[in-house]
Amino acid sequence: MVVVPLPNPVGDAPVAPDAGKTASNYWLRIAAGSSLVAGGILLLNGKHRAGLLATVTGAALAMLDQQEVVEAWWLALPGLIDDAERMLGQVDGVVASLDQQREKIRTLVRK
Repeated sequence: MVVVPLPNPVGDAPVAPDAGKTASNYWLRIAAGSSLVAGGILLLNGKHRAGLLATVTGAALAMLDQQEVVEAWWLALPGLIDDAERMLGQVDGVVASLDQQREKIRTLVRK
């Protein structure tokens, strides 16, 4: 048995550290997209339980693929909840002031 050495070409660039990660997660993206599309088709055809199951599965697979995005959203969530609570408080104040003005107008009209 003879072993033949294979030389590396000079122009070969080293493999990027993320190249293996994207190649191995490519199937995950295909599975997530396929199950989301299948879930949407099932929901449109009236098969709600199967469509919901396929859609949830696709969303879970997409979250596995995009863990950094999910983590960023998770960290931003408390700030978004605080902003929503502040806006609801402002809306409540506006509704209360409109209610007071409505009562004033009613008392003026009744006189």
